[in-house]
Amino acid sequence: MKTFSKRPSPSERLRGTACPVCGSPETRPLWDLGDFAFARCAGCGHVYQNPRPDPADLTLRYDEEYLEYEVRNALPYLRLMLLGLADLGFERIEAALPEGRSFLDVGCATGALVEHAARRGWEATGVEVCRPAAEYGRRVRGVTILEGSLRDAAFPDDGFDFVHSSHVIEHVPEPGAFLAEIHRILKPGGWCVTVTPNRTSLQAALFGSGWRSVIPDHMHLFSRPGLLRLVRDSGLAPLRTATWGGIALGLAPAPLKAALDRAAKLLGFGDVLAVLARKPPAGT
Repeated sequence: MKTFSKRPSPSERLRGTACPVCGSPETRPLWDLGDFAFARCAGCGHVYQNPRPDPADLTLRYDEEYLEYEVRNALPYLRLMLLGLADLGFERIEAALPEGRSFLDVGCATGALVEHAARRGWEATGVEVCRPAAEYGRRVRGVTILEGSLRDAAFPDDGFDFVHSSHVIEHVPEPGAFLAEIHRILKPGGWCVTVTPNRTSLQAALFGSGWRSVIPDHMHLFSRPGLLRLVRDSGLAPLRTATWGGIALGLAPAPLKAALDRAAKLLGFGDVLAVLARKPPAGT
């Protein structure tokens, strides 16, 4: 599936920024792609857009066109999210939680995963910045979706047993604040899964600025060490990481692709990176 992306509007405001991982203000140019550019942090090596669009301007990119994309791809994305959750041991976590367990999907699009969780007995909620997508999910799927960012939702402290975000954190201008908000709203002992493109993947190494995740809507391209550092800094305890996807369909014969996918999963250079983390239980 082709990742949704829109070219930046000429009216978008740009701001220079320090590295969100280590705080260093020093960067080195990496890829100038015309109307957006990525730099590499001189301190920790994190790759991010600098300068980057104003957050309010970014939100405007998610409109009816984005809704059409999400409706068209809802089922394939749901299947991928469920495979990822299964690989991280979600069913064991689910089975250990009591009735009334609460689930939040951040960046839920039309709410396919929210609907799935509700059918499994979770008190399930979604958050989505795209108003048409949120409206679609409420109307068609009958699920609870709040419009806006995670911070806009203003959930109470210690409110959720499980918080999921898939291919969201790379879009967020301040990923450290995003993870800190997840920590705040998780119950003590609660769990979260964060999924994002893997900058240290085989495909990223092969294609450089032509890698499919080098797009205008991605503010950050995370490595495993960089994402784990942010997770720990937020107060969450990383428990497990996983990567998936050795090479995209059509780039290699089927037997070679299968071998590369297996090797990527084993060695950690898959195209998608996931982190399972937990908020420490009370008193620890």
